[in-house]
Amino acid sequence: MALFNIPQFIGKEDKIAGPFTAKQLGWIFSAGGTLFVLYVVFGRTTLFILTLPVLIIFGGLAFYRPHGQPLTTLLTSIVRFFFNPKLYIWRRLPEEMRQIKKAVSKKTESAPQKKMITENKIEEISKLLDNSK
Repeated sequence: MALFNIPQFIGKEDKIAGPFTAKQLGWIFSAGGTLFVLYVVFGRTTLFILTLPVLIIFGGLAFYRPHGQPLTTLLTSIVRFFFNPKLYIWRRLPEEMRQIKKAVSKKTESAPQKKMITENKIEEISKLLDNSK
């Protein structure tokens, strides 16, 4: 009997640098890039004001996992909820579709009728079975 290694923890992301995964490193570098752009565009004063909110946002995106899912999944679901329609309005089918449905339903309505078995038929079947021995 052959033994096979079964991979475990396949739902877990690989650690790239120390305790950080590739996605977490990406969010950390994005935070650094955003802070650098804020410093270049607005200067030191605005950088000190916006540093904490930027770090909270990117830190949440990198490390916070509500219900075991990344925060990006939650945010995507929220955006889809607000932009997708929530009310389905019934629309009448065009005439062509209704005619096709009627044709299909007519075929299914003509189910095979039950066969009536008479005494003569039963006698013939019993004679055939008796003669086959």
